[in-house]
Amino acid sequence: MTMTDDSPPTGPDHRLDAGEGRPTLKTIAQRTGLAVATVSRALKDAPDIGEETKRRVREVARDLGYRPNRAGVRLRTGKTNVIALVMSTEHDVMNHTARLIYSIAGALRETPYHLIVAPFFASEDPMQPIRYLVESGSADGIIINQTRPEDPRVAYMSARGVPFATHGRTAMGIPHPFADFDNAAYGAMAVRRLAAAGRRRVLLIAPPRGQTYAEHMIEGARAAAPEAGVDLVLADGISSDDSSGRVEAALRAIPDDAWCDGIISGSTNAAMCAVAAAESRGQRLGAGFDVVAKEAVPFLHRFRREMIVVREDVTEAGDFLARAVMAVIAGADPAGWQHVALPSFQAAPAPGED
Repeated sequence: MTMTDDSPPTGPDHRLDAGEGRPTLKTIAQRTGLAVATVSRALKDAPDIGEETKRRVREVARDLGYRPNRAGVRLRTGKTNVIALVMSTEHDVMNHTARLIYSIAGALRETPYHLIVAPFFASEDPMQPIRYLVESGSADGIIINQTRPEDPRVAYMSARGVPFATHGRTAMGIPHPFADFDNAAYGAMAVRRLAAAGRRRVLLIAPPRGQTYAEHMIEGARAAAPEAGVDLVLADGISSDDSSGRVEAALRAIPDDAWCDGIISGSTNAAMCAVAAAESRGQRLGAGFDVVAKEAVPFLHRFRREMIVVREDVTEAGDFLARAVMAVIAGADPAGWQHVALPSFQAAPAPGED
């Protein structure tokens, strides 16, 4: 069971004395006066066990430092009680990865499931960690992100009946759980907002091409540009996931006669690079030049209050993905667990506001 609450116990001290060994279900039963079977069902969040009993059992288990023996659980049930999050090491840690891990772990708290994170490097085959997890039976369910319209990971897991959920959609006709952000709507509303501010030449720094959300963002921006009277240009040779140094160098290298008066960014880092490149040319945000960016963690308005910001709630997505994969493990219809969040602009906080 994932237990991350480090708050001090409010009841009796249930800690083991030196030499008592590793705590077991029997240890918890002795401390609570309950039957071992009741303790086991309480830790599994069984519906026939009262909430007060569950709370008391969890508190004692936490105080004792109890962790289920996963080898034993697997032998008895065929389950690992593990959910694996497979993520690229290249992703934006500040604005996505850390928040996603935190929210998934939070959703698994007080459930029988334990979260493991399986990273892979950009130079590696993204199928490698998926094959390992499936073939070794190391997890009951898998969560992936950075999906592609035709994603071999989705095809592989679906064909093998592995419960999984994706952060992002596919276009494969395979029903599966997902949580996504409407990047097409984001691209379109960003173009319209810049047009309303009088911007006429707009540069889009899109996510890596080939990923579903990049295609959606580009499609949305392209669809809105003609009606808005905007000349839309896609940044060439860079993506919003590239390093800050690479993005800023590429933007600074754009000739003055090809520069723009508006930029749409797919990430926080690329947005800050866009501001730095513009300011190096003597431009100032909100005065003939604007940047629209999306973020998962409130930050950009503290960097520059004049930035046009859209919030992407990765915490909500992570919570949904964790609940979705648990539901599918329990037998739910995968098509019943699909969610697309709509973008909205965030007002800059008043000076001195948190």
